[in-house]
Amino acid sequence: MGHYFRRRLLTAIPVFFGITILVFGMLNLAQGSILDLMGEGTAATDADRAALAASLGLDQPLPQRYLNWLGGLLRGDLGTSYANGRPVTALIAQRVGPSLLLTGTGVVLAVAIALPLGMLAAWRPRSGWDRAASALSLLSFGVPGFFLCLAGVFLFSVTLGWLPASGMYGAGRFTGLADLLRHLILPAGVVCLSSVGELVKQPRAACLEALGEDYIRTARAKGLTDRVVMVRHAFRGALIPVLTTILGHIPHILGGSVVVEQVFGWHGMGSLLFSGISGRDYPVVMGVTVVIALTVLLTNLLLDLVYGLADPRVRYGKERDCG
Repeated sequence: MGHYFRRRLLTAIPVFFGITILVFGMLNLAQGSILDLMGEGTAATDADRAALAASLGLDQPLPQRYLNWLGGLLRGDLGTSYANGRPVTALIAQRVGPSLLLTGTGVVLAVAIALPLGMLAAWRPRSGWDRAASALSLLSFGVPGFFLCLAGVFLFSVTLGWLPASGMYGAGRFTGLADLLRHLILPAGVVCLSSVGELVKQPRAACLEALGEDYIRTARAKGLTDRVVMVRHAFRGALIPVLTTILGHIPHILGGSVVVEQVFGWHGMGSLLFSGISGRDYPVVMGVTVVIALTVLLTNLLLDLVYGLADPRVRYGKERDCG
């Protein structure tokens, strides 16, 4: 296990640096920069722009700028925001909590709905449970997240007036858990609905496949009830593809949260990334990229490690090392 973990970790390191090189190059080679924004609506001269470029290090060659940024990253310094002069690490630390709350709540709700529904759909094919799972998957796959946001605001905020349309707090600051939960329901519901389609489809398919295995027929021959066979045997045998889908879906959820946070005015990582891109705030964009890349890579590493716990047929160590 230890050797396998180290090997997977060493594989993830060049992937991480490759992502940073790609994003850094795309940002700095794209048309427009913070220097262009400086001249909008002001009488900025070429000398002013040159002075700003020198102060931000934008007058240096691109490889040198990347090495400077990488050196700061290795020291734990993600740079300073061009927009407000604050350290990027402080901005990210301020936004990580709201993003974790939003995406975590949405994922937990989606899993809580998808797993039982997928199992029931596999247990009773062509039943009402199966049709409900198919309809939910169709809605999740077929309706864009942006439209779900607008539909939720129109129905529950504008028409019914049950829930707030945007923000995290009613008074602009934390006034109580109840107020936070009221503001959380709509965006977390959109994250849940956008994710549940893929999550409900995989448990259904995995459980249907597991129900045809020999060990399931043996369990039934021993007189076990259908409920025990499904929960204790079929679901456990199907747990690896289910875990793969859940953990592998996290990058998609992180990407979709950018739209959700922007529409609902949720002050998380997604809205920080959006403001960084629109304002050509390269240090902020790179800082958020680092966090997202690390999250995805660590999620994939965690997925590999939990395989052995989910299914005893999976083996790490000498058998795999020799292969």
